[in-house]
Amino acid sequence: MLLGGTVAGHYSTPEEWEELLKQSRFKAVTAPFTCHTPKAEIAAYCAAAKRQGAVIAEAGVWKNLFDPDPDAAAANLAFAKGQLALADAWGIPCCVNIVGTQSDAGWDAADKSNFTPETYEKIIVSIREIIDSVKPDRAFYCIEPMPWMVPDGPEAYLQLIRDVDRKQFGAHMDFVNMINCPRRYLNAEGFIDECFRTLAPYIKSTHLKDTRMHPTRLTTILEECSPGEGDLNFQNVLTIMDRYLPQDAPVLLEHMQTFAEYEKAYAYVAAEAEKAHISI
Repeated sequence: MLLGGTVAGHYSTPEEWEELLKQSRFKAVTAPFTCHTPKAEIAAYCAAAKRQGAVIAEAGVWKNLFDPDPDAAAANLAFAKGQLALADAWGIPCCVNIVGTQSDAGWDAADKSNFTPETYEKIIVSIREIIDSVKPDRAFYCIEPMPWMVPDGPEAYLQLIRDVDRKQFGAHMDFVNMINCPRRYLNAEGFIDECFRTLAPYIKSTHLKDTRMHPTRLTTILEECSPGEGDLNFQNVLTIMDRYLPQDAPVLLEHMQTFAEYEKAYAYVAAEAEKAHISI
């Protein structure tokens, strides 16, 4: 697997970004540009990544396609199409978003409408529209699973793939987001194995983080955290991932805010991988 993440720190040019990338040791990264970035600048970032032996693995959308404001929803859909076209043009394998919500509490909020049959049909239609409009050859449009949105488990994701029925619809793996109840948490390694066993043929990128649950506090509180700060056994988790993923599969640390935080997480995962005799 190719371990990496988002290059954090202050930069305003591809040259400054490249220096941070070099220091990070990342072999896979999220795109530091969007479909609105000038082509020459995109080319410079891509060249910098290649010089440092890193792949740009993800182009993020992170917009609510079902925003209650119709104008915002339309703009977000256009951006999703733009990001998928960008990914396809520059050979970025994974264009990733969440499905969206009709909630006015936030772009990624839990809402009672998230699991209705009507919303599910809208999800299928929106994904098909994005893929059919762009017609990508190399990039895959993918959905990051969420605890309170479709898809919230590996079987739900597999069903979504079947229902969308588009060759360029892939899977984005975030098993911590799907550890959304005590049963899955308490059998985390078995559940993570199920996730990869079910979705491995479709996975284009994987997010890596940790999770923890207070053992006695009611009601259930699950929270994500950086690797090594939760309760996952990373030697076992990495062994599961290595069993199902190809050697060049991108695995990205996420949700840290500073270069130092990413550096600490990378060092922890690298040490656990070495103990498990897994190449990153």
